[in-house]
Amino acid sequence: MTPVTPSFSNSLAAAWARPALAKTAGASTGSVAESGVAAPGSRFGDVLSEMIQKTDASQKASTATTGAMLSGQNVPLHQVMIASEEASVSFQLMLEVRNKLLDGYQELMRMQV
Repeated sequence: MTPVTPSFSNSLAAAWARPALAKTAGASTGSVAESGVAAPGSRFGDVLSEMIQKTDASQKASTATTGAMLSGQNVPLHQVMIASEEASVSFQLMLEVRNKLLDGYQELMRMQV
């Protein structure tokens, strides 16, 4: 498995989030997807929901390709491995986003008013 370095994970996170941000931003500008900043009208929950759906889709694709190979269909091993690693990295990224959100929430709860 490829070691995850900060620059690798940042570029992976940007690549993972870019389609979701572009879709929520609508067709207003092309620079929204490139800058990684969502449009003012997009909702954070919608972006997270779409990212979770993409992670789920990659998990299902990995399961399907693995099952197809095990059932004797003509599926190359490299496709199975690529789908498996993509699902794994996507899931790890989703867990890190969740951890950062929980850390932020806990920090807010520790603040005194």
